[in-house]
Amino acid sequence: MRNVIYYLQYVMVRLFVCFIQAVSLETCERVAEFLAWVSTHIIPLRRRVVDDNLRHAFPELSDEARRGIALGMWKHLYLLVAEVAHAPRKIHETNWRDYVTVHDGEAMVRRLLDDRPFLIVSGHFGNFELAGFILGILGFPTYSVARTLDNPYLNSFIARFRGATGQHIIPNKGGYDEIIAVLARGGTMALLADQYAGSKGCWVQFFGRPVSAHKAIALLALDADAPVAAGYTKRLDGPLKYQMAVWDFADPRDESAKAATQGIGPLTQWYTSAIEGFVREAPDQYWWLHDRWKDRRKQKKKKAA
Repeated sequence: MRNVIYYLQYVMVRLFVCFIQAVSLETCERVAEFLAWVSTHIIPLRRRVVDDNLRHAFPELSDEARRGIALGMWKHLYLLVAEVAHAPRKIHETNWRDYVTVHDGEAMVRRLLDDRPFLIVSGHFGNFELAGFILGILGFPTYSVARTLDNPYLNSFIARFRGATGQHIIPNKGGYDEIIAVLARGGTMALLADQYAGSKGCWVQFFGRPVSAHKAIALLALDADAPVAAGYTKRLDGPLKYQMAVWDFADPRDESAKAATQGIGPLTQWYTSAIEGFVREAPDQYWWLHDRWKDRRKQKKKKAA
């Protein structure tokens, strides 16, 4: 019975994707604008979390300005779904420049061609799904960590999209040995680095508030002697128009930067500050609906008391 339910869910998702692919991106953009207005003003999805996050991140802005960011975020998220559905049919080896511009790509390519392992970190900003897709088209396969979906049909469907151009997915549970193997042979790991890591994570500052970040990224970089790039894929004007860029690089071998990036805490703070930097450039493209700043340590202290 469970397999039947899973398969029906898969069929519904496939029909939804087919419908999106059948209409133009311009139509998708207009629908995204309408859904964003509904999500902001009629059905306030996660309004408390979004308002709280924006109020702390941008205390200098007015309530109207913060609502504008929230509205832009919802439009971006809805349009992102349509763009991901259209990308495999529209973007290929000969026309990717029509959709994506690469800013200062020489430094990035130099590290991708190096024999050393390489880590690319980003956040829930812009179109991070498109980043791995484009790197694969350019001939640079990457490995990412993702949770395996309970529905095996949907899990295979999403894996096929991500792997269409050479992006490989490693399950977040039981995939540590595979990650070590990738880095040992000089591969490239692409990771989202802005997820809540629990009370035992590495506590750093993000928009002036403490957040818990996973220690694994810094540990992998230091243990594997791997340079790290903090990058993003930011939407420009119009649907499916993006810029890929690197905000900053960190290298464990760089003697001049060791004070800032050597050690788990400093390196974690470094890439968290980098994510904050590019989020400030386009705050409406960040996922403010995440409860990124939750602090369970306070709850535990209250229980202990």
